[in-house]
Amino acid sequence: MKFVCLLLLCACSLPAADYYLTVAGLGGEPEYEAQFVKWASDLDRELKANGPDAHVVTLSGAAATRVRIQQTMAGLAADIKATDTFALFLIGHGSYDETDYKFNLPGPDITAAELAALLDRIPAHRQLIVNMTSCSGASLAALAKRDRVVITATKTGTEKNAPVFARYWVDALRDPAADTDKNGTTSALEAFRYTERKTATYFESEKLLATEHPLLTDTGKANAVRDPKPENGHGLVAASFALIRPQTETAKAANPEKQRLLSKKEDLEARIDRLKYQKAAMEANEYKQQLTSLLLELARTQSEIDK
Repeated sequence: MKFVCLLLLCACSLPAADYYLTVAGLGGEPEYEAQFVKWASDLDRELKANGPDAHVVTLSGAAATRVRIQQTMAGLAADIKATDTFALFLIGHGSYDETDYKFNLPGPDITAAELAALLDRIPAHRQLIVNMTSCSGASLAALAKRDRVVITATKTGTEKNAPVFARYWVDALRDPAADTDKNGTTSALEAFRYTERKTATYFESEKLLATEHPLLTDTGKANAVRDPKPENGHGLVAASFALIRPQTETAKAANPEKQRLLSKKEDLEARIDRLKYQKAAMEANEYKQQLTSLLLELARTQSEIDK
């Protein structure tokens, strides 16, 4: 019995890993084909910079088939633990026939419902899905789930033009400006806000009618929003989902004590985010006291990490 308990303790103490799957779908035309492959390649490079605990898989071109996606996600489901994180990035064209959303692939397309079934088999409690295709808003109903962040390039299935969202999503992962709170980590929420702003600016600067309106939901429901904030209840899970981590912290994570401190730091940051969402229902003094206490503890923890 003691041996079993020891094994369980060791399993629980293992550092969590981050798993990423990027799929660049069918381009249809050489221009789009090259563009989708490049965006996927750029995303692959940025994610791999997270260090040895980042497991990055990219499917593009002829390899991005429905069967390969199913096989890859089945393999990941066998490797991923509940404490790990998983992110799926879809780049390309989508379609919507008033019934089903489909991600366009070489050979048979894959539907949002099929993707949701594959995602449900991934043990990771925290998941992020970024659907950067045309018509992607139509996938929200199928993909939305508790503890899952779902981001789409369009608000509905009727926005059918090829989106520019993917271009700015890649930029968000390599532009330090996306890290608005300057804590060294770019979260899914920060990346979304950066990309949404850049996308809107693109249409304004080109004097074009906006043909895509990015949305985010992390409440488990399909009522996604363009401006996640405490007032509408969106953004809490996305804010705690780290996409890009500083290389210095990644290196420090190899040290067990540093790993413990980094985990503590992430927990404190998540508690601060939750507290902000509870502010409206709290007494002002109580909110201030709790926030001050958490910020002081966060500062002490960061000081230990920096030693």
